[in-house]
Amino acid sequence: MPTVTLKPGREKPVHNHHPWIFSGAIKEIDADAPNGEVVDVQSADGIWLARGYLNRRSQIQVRLLTWDQNEPIDAAFWRRRLQRALAGRASLAADPATDSYRLVYAESDGLPGLIVDRYGDWLVMQCLTLGIERVKPLLVELLTELCAPAGIVERSDVDVRNKEGLSPAAGLLTGVLPPDDLVEVRENGFRFLVDLPAGQKTGHYLDQRENRRRTAAYCAGAEVLNAFSYTGSFAVYALAAGARYVTDVDTSLEALQLCERNLALNGFDPDAQAEGVAGDVFQVLRDWRASGRQFDVVILDPPKFAQSQGQIDRAARAYKDINMQAMHLLRPGGVLVTFSCSGLVSPDLFQKIVFGASVDAERDVQVVERLSQGGDHPLLLSFPEGEYLKGLICRVW
Repeated sequence: MPTVTLKPGREKPVHNHHPWIFSGAIKEIDADAPNGEVVDVQSADGIWLARGYLNRRSQIQVRLLTWDQNEPIDAAFWRRRLQRALAGRASLAADPATDSYRLVYAESDGLPGLIVDRYGDWLVMQCLTLGIERVKPLLVELLTELCAPAGIVERSDVDVRNKEGLSPAAGLLTGVLPPDDLVEVRENGFRFLVDLPAGQKTGHYLDQRENRRRTAAYCAGAEVLNAFSYTGSFAVYALAAGARYVTDVDTSLEALQLCERNLALNGFDPDAQAEGVAGDVFQVLRDWRASGRQFDVVILDPPKFAQSQGQIDRAARAYKDINMQAMHLLRPGGVLVTFSCSGLVSPDLFQKIVFGASVDAERDVQVVERLSQGGDHPLLLSFPEGEYLKGLICRVW
């Protein structure tokens, strides 16, 4: 098998089972090693370390799959890893109140570059790396066998594929699409319509499932602002908990229209109990601050502001601004539920940003709860980069 040789002293992360090897750690790559194929990794003095797939076009040139020299990367390997991932979601699979969750979470499930989400009888698949792209037909075959879905939809229409030398890809891989491209799913007993071919991410924000439930505990009798609302899942939970009124704000009119359908699907009146505002959230909140509008609960679930290290400072300014505006809109004793899904913004940095916003807003802010991604997005201890979602529930005085 082709071999990748590390520079002297660069083997410690591999010994610690971190799945990434960056270009700067590599001394030599066998000239005949094809990109996207499996290679052995050895130390500078020739000791075998691990096995993974190669891509010279990426900064992460090797993504490791096994640390067992006797384990070949064959069809049986991919089957075992998929079966292990499914076993880790067995309790969710047995829950009749929830049929939408992440089945495979890439590196954290020992399958770097692969995301698989379940939406009822359908699966949505993201192939983010060249190594996964090469085995995509096999993975589709195995997922069909193991999960028996009505269809598997690809949503690999993401920018990260550019770093792998891949073009975006989306479409039906096998089976059929749901009627009108919408599938109705259940989440903690609530019902949501999800647009598989065109929705954001893979169609729905599955990582917020438990955070929606925890946020709802603060919404009884409250006037709630749901900013960056997308299709209104936080709004549904808030109204079910007894919120007096919910205002959803999003840039997408189509998302707000689906939000109204989701509210009605769960027995709420989208005209009497909620309103949808289409516009730039930053500007809308500034306008409301100027007019003196106030809320009891503000939920901020913005998109990823930092795509790279060079964008962290700009992202920090954006997070600070939006949190400061939210604090100005809260009545004394109100609740701010604020999130960052930028993996490059650490939980510690995010808390410092929210603190800075509190200073500028001249409000005293208490952290009541800390939030993270759901258990179907597990954190592999040898891969801390897998923790990307962080949230704070704050009391603002």
